[in-house]
Amino acid sequence: MPAPDGPWLTVVGIGDGGLSSLTGEALDAIDRAGTIFGGERHLAMLGETRAETVPWDKPFADALDRLLARAGTPTVVLATGDPMWFGVGATLARHVSPGAMRVLPAPSAFSLAAAKLGWPIQTTACLTVHGRPVDQLSRHLFPGERLLILSEDAGSPREIARLLTSRGFGQSRLVVLEHLGGEREAIRETLAAGYDLEDGADLNLVAVECVAGRAATPRPTVAGLPDDAFVHDGKMTKRTLRALAIAALEPMPGALLWDVGAGAGSIAVEWLRAAPRARAVAIEPKPERCATIAENAATLGVPELLIVEGPAPQAYAGLDAPDAIFIGGGLSDGVFAAAFDALKPGGRMVAHAVTLESEAILIDLHGRLGGELMRIAIDRAETVGPFRGFKPAMPVVHWHLTKPHPRPRPGTGQAG
Repeated sequence: MPAPDGPWLTVVGIGDGGLSSLTGEALDAIDRAGTIFGGERHLAMLGETRAETVPWDKPFADALDRLLARAGTPTVVLATGDPMWFGVGATLARHVSPGAMRVLPAPSAFSLAAAKLGWPIQTTACLTVHGRPVDQLSRHLFPGERLLILSEDAGSPREIARLLTSRGFGQSRLVVLEHLGGEREAIRETLAAGYDLEDGADLNLVAVECVAGRAATPRPTVAGLPDDAFVHDGKMTKRTLRALAIAALEPMPGALLWDVGAGAGSIAVEWLRAAPRARAVAIEPKPERCATIAENAATLGVPELLIVEGPAPQAYAGLDAPDAIFIGGGLSDGVFAAAFDALKPGGRMVAHAVTLESEAILIDLHGRLGGELMRIAIDRAETVGPFRGFKPAMPVVHWHLTKPHPRPRPGTGQAG
């Protein structure tokens, strides 16, 4: 619903060209504002103004509270480029209704860079390391891929070059574009492995044309990465069964997974790689395995994986309700019951068992709750003297179930 008196908050995207690059509508909003929020760089562009100017505080939550306290009075937020693309506009939209806020975007840094380079933006990956680990770029490294990356600061291009080189993409071309659209615009070029640029401006974007060397091991996003893609101590869901588990878990954009008894974290890592904005929690009681999970998450480009060190079910406390759960280790009646209670209706539960005791639990659950139960035995060809033969691996019992929605109470139409 629109606000009765129209929007009180205007988010103005502004480029490095300053006020001269703004539309009449944006300039009018600034002129009418009683308060203007922005970074020091943006506020300096205003010159003299009748409005109260408020620099963004850290932490951001404090500044947000100060902004929301002005609801109903004309207020402007100055932001870089397109505020809705990795910008403050997306955050504000979670706290201010659409009718109370309008956004006046300027060309984004991505658009400006693509125009300079002649790259079709629809076939270019637009990413950011602003406030995010550089390791997350690893999942986007493929031969011939083009990346546009918003930097954190002047040191980001060097960090990106270091990551590319460590992943076997040292011959990739890097273009550092600074202060796009402004008087101080500068464009510099180098190779990742031979990075030789002095640190320049904090306001920069890095363009990458990925070139894979012989040492590169680009990993597909489809489930079932080779076992040697992970560091592990042997306690890991192996490739074939992992692919089956991920398929049954059904990764979807924004969905949350609990990986219980995570071991090396392979299920959680593959889940995060399989769908955009997916989230995952790896629950593991052993600290040395938690360290391994963190290493695998960083190497495979999903450093955002949340790792909870502790035993299940106690470790579930305080976690968001999941859309999917995988139990790969430490299965017990208590571990399952607490997890199933937390699982959202319509969520997917997948569990694996290799011992007689855990098999018995899954057989009982299948009998009571349904779902699909299968026993999987895999034989692999190995050398036997001068010949070859099939060697069986330990069988694994796989069970998966979609949690039903509560049935409506008779006569009410409401879930009971």
